[in-house]
Amino acid sequence: MRKIIHIDMDAFYASVEQLDNTELRGKPIAVGGSSQRGVVSAASYEARKFGVRSAMSSVIAKRNCPDIIFVKARFDRYREISQQIRSIFFEYTDLVEPLSLDEAYLDVTENKKGNPSATMIAREIREKIKQKTGLNASAGISVNKFIAKVASDINKPNGQKTVNPEEVLDFLEQLEIRKFYGVGKVTAEKMYRLGIFTGKDLKSKSEAYLADHFGKHGPYYYNVVRGIHESEVKPNRMRKSLGAERTFSENISSEIFMLEKLTNIAEEIERRLQKSKVAGKTVTLKIKYSDFTLQTRSKTISYFISSKELILEMAKELLYQEKMKDSVRLLGISLSNLNTDSPSVKTKEEKKEVAVQLKFDF
Repeated sequence: MRKIIHIDMDAFYASVEQLDNTELRGKPIAVGGSSQRGVVSAASYEARKFGVRSAMSSVIAKRNCPDIIFVKARFDRYREISQQIRSIFFEYTDLVEPLSLDEAYLDVTENKKGNPSATMIAREIREKIKQKTGLNASAGISVNKFIAKVASDINKPNGQKTVNPEEVLDFLEQLEIRKFYGVGKVTAEKMYRLGIFTGKDLKSKSEAYLADHFGKHGPYYYNVVRGIHESEVKPNRMRKSLGAERTFSENISSEIFMLEKLTNIAEEIERRLQKSKVAGKTVTLKIKYSDFTLQTRSKTISYFISSKELILEMAKELLYQEKMKDSVRLLGISLSNLNTDSPSVKTKEEKKEVAVQLKFDF
């Protein structure tokens, strides 16, 4: 039986800005965007009370919260603090899987402190993060990554939730379907139409039924509601894609300007590829028009590329693939099908439902 912790920083980007600028504390702030343009990258809890969320249009955010303060993102600073936080994780285990700058999985089944209680370890880590950075973190603790991830949201902000082995099935049955990790808004609405509102409702459906209605995701839903999720904590988590995008202060319609912007984006991607020491075969061009409609165009070649010249050449080809529908507010390029795949032998253990376990320190 594994002991997995999911650590999730609370409103990380916004909290860093409030940490560094005392005038922003207690005020509704949004990182990224502006009152006229762009998209919110993160919102403080004061802003969230007004319905402001990440990925929301800045215009809508301003409408929801007229007093919101827009702050420019400082990713170098966020990375700096993220490294401080990760150094704390490694005091306890080398099995750390970062999901982003502000969250990670830790497998503490066997840990450097010899502490049998994952609950106590999570509490210690959160206290150390607070002492070292001044920031709050929340945590979920359970027998696998899926349940730990879901649990970390239960007592946010600045709290933690342990789902003990013997509590797993009841916890999942009572969980609202929209709180299942991997069930987005569209999928939740589809489940509602099928009469699936809780984990218990989901569990009542056969695997064939779920596969029929949700395709390849069906077996995943069938398993996780039974506490089955065998994914290991992967310290060297493989990146699947790498990209960059730009939102413009004014919509652009000139292809000359678009090529200029794509050149800058390709240069940024080349820099990131060199840093990550990867290359890819698939280039995707992302276009967001002035009416917010989104279009993507992709092309895959037979060899790996990482130079700005080749990336730009393919992006230009995709740009000219068809006539632009309208003026453009955002352009992005991403490179996927990366050369990060490494063969490994995995043994698949027999799946079995998580049932009532013998109690032990958790």
